[in-house]
Amino acid sequence: MTVPALIFSDDQAEAYDRVALMLREAGVDLTDGVVLPAKEGKAQVMALVGKAGSGKTLLLAELYKALKQAGVEIVSGDFESRKRRDKRTLAILAPTNKAASVLRMRGVPATTIHRILYTPVYDPEYERIAEWLTGQGERPETEALSEEALDRAFVSYQTHTSVPAALASAGLRGSDFITGWKRREEPLDIGFVDEASMLDERQFDDLQEIFPNLLLFGDPAQLAPVNAPGGMVFDGMKPAQKMELHRIHRQEADNPILDLAHALADPQLEFSDFERMVEDKSKQDDRVVWGQRVEVDLMARSPVLVWRNNTRIRLIHAFRAVHGAPDTALLEGEPLICDGLELPLKHRKKRLDLEARGLIKGAQVIYLGPGRKPGFSKLHVMGAEDPQVSAASIVKIEKPDQEEPFIPFAARMGATFLHGAAVTIHKAQGSQWDTVQVFAPDLFVAARMGRVEAGQPLWKRLAYVAITRAQERLIWVVRNRLSKPTGPLVVDDLKAMAAPRLTLESEEIG
Repeated sequence: MTVPALIFSDDQAEAYDRVALMLREAGVDLTDGVVLPAKEGKAQVMALVGKAGSGKTLLLAELYKALKQAGVEIVSGDFESRKRRDKRTLAILAPTNKAASVLRMRGVPATTIHRILYTPVYDPEYERIAEWLTGQGERPETEALSEEALDRAFVSYQTHTSVPAALASAGLRGSDFITGWKRREEPLDIGFVDEASMLDERQFDDLQEIFPNLLLFGDPAQLAPVNAPGGMVFDGMKPAQKMELHRIHRQEADNPILDLAHALADPQLEFSDFERMVEDKSKQDDRVVWGQRVEVDLMARSPVLVWRNNTRIRLIHAFRAVHGAPDTALLEGEPLICDGLELPLKHRKKRLDLEARGLIKGAQVIYLGPGRKPGFSKLHVMGAEDPQVSAASIVKIEKPDQEEPFIPFAARMGATFLHGAAVTIHKAQGSQWDTVQVFAPDLFVAARMGRVEAGQPLWKRLAYVAITRAQERLIWVVRNRLSKPTGPLVVDDLKAMAAPRLTLESEEIG
């Protein structure tokens, strides 16, 4: 079988072989390492689906390594070299920065779908440096970097194979050299899309238009996108285009969180039975906590996951109250969620600028303070490779029992934000945190209502998505209480991540 020197389960090995066959038909032979120029032909789409812990990410990582070893060039979104007729490329995508960062932490150079749809226009100085780093040009003579800085950048690139990381080691940012953005018109080649359960039909159509060879990785047990009542995009694919991974690999590491997630597949399991399981697990393993209150210290970086919108608003109000946040301003360190862009069509370039920097709907952001202009905010975009930006902002603070949100400040147009101390489980899809708090009283209400989605009780789908957001620790909060903070909100660690940089244009967008 055409598998790498890694022990796969039978279903993983079969999935690897099916993908290898798909790639061979496209001119990329993983067995012999032969890469032929792309040729015109029928587009290929395949989906690999499986529940949490079934090995989807491992499989994606091994396929990436095999393609890279075969000579396929990786398109990461930070720099794309000039196109050659014989060059084959791979782009690894996720719907959100947070989802992409989960892959990057595992050594897979992922970027967001938006970052590939919108390609940057670079200053020629940057192109010369980037082409040299990627082995496609001579060592440049540049005023932007000294000889010593070029050496540091080169050594960094050998380790990380990332142009932005190499420039950061020399005291620059790749974004300093971006002079504009454009919507991609020319197609790419091979595309892997993680967290494909979050895609809607429009995004799926766009991806098929760009990638003639497209592979989706998704979890069929998650919640369908809010704007896709018909289900997930891979639900409508032909059986020959889909393969499901069944074996749960991470359970072999005795993971109590995954044990709970997969227990939800039992059709006889009731909500009260499940809560007893959670309580029993908490007595056996400290990775599961039976929480009597919401831990407010965690909410700034890891939101409480809820089902009902009014629960979300109440928890946000309580979070701001215990931190003494004024109605008329945000405190540095408050978490925000991007709720979209409010820009007229004539400001298309500004929209591309904001989206390409990670300010897309659902992005998680930490407020770092006011920008230089009224209505602007300094922000840290969680999970983004170049996370700090100052942008025109419209911040909405929702309050209990009030229809209209309070707006502490706003630019005339720009990125809109809701508070992010608590988020709905739907919006949390694609994200992971070390510790996750799940507000269990909301799921109890869903269970009492008896709602069903895609043939399964809604509370089970909500519980599955919520608890599988936790990488290390799950707190199952059973009471409507909030702890007191042990200290003020902090941003020093985030501000320290800002590399010194040569400013070629204004840092503020909007």
